[in-house]
Amino acid sequence: MAKLRVNGAEREVVSSADTPLLYVLSDELGLKGPRFGCGLAQCGSCSVLLDGAEVRSCVTPLEAVQGRSVTTLEGLPALYAAESGRRDAELHPVQQAMIDVEAMQCGYCYNGMIIKAVELLSHTPDPADEQIVRAMNGHICRCGTYPRIKSAIRRAARAMRGA
Repeated sequence: MAKLRVNGAEREVVSSADTPLLYVLSDELGLKGPRFGCGLAQCGSCSVLLDGAEVRSCVTPLEAVQGRSVTTLEGLPALYAAESGRRDAELHPVQQAMIDVEAMQCGYCYNGMIIKAVELLSHTPDPADEQIVRAMNGHICRCGTYPRIKSAIRRAARAMRGA
């Protein structure tokens, strides 16, 4: 039995130490945010934040997250509330911006795109387009909504800065 911190809560799981985190999150904990895409850490659909940094959960073994904090798509509103002091947020500003600009079509990539955008904005509160493109490199949107994704990230950045 292993203990891990997911979305702010301590959880016990029974998976072996070499089980990919993606399977622990989806199969044992029932979380739907991280998704299986390629299984090779190349598409970004399985992304989660590990101590605030984006990692691909399909290739991250359970043993690598012991004693660390995992945040999935489901945990982003609470993360934002804790970081900003805004307790009334139902969604993280990146999640809300993706909805507002209708950035997603099929919805398969949105988890990884949102996770990566949250990581970017935590370090770069007012990113230039080039910084957004560089950060999102390696996150594949099969529908090709990249211009709307960039627009959503810029919108979320403004909202987070209070602009």
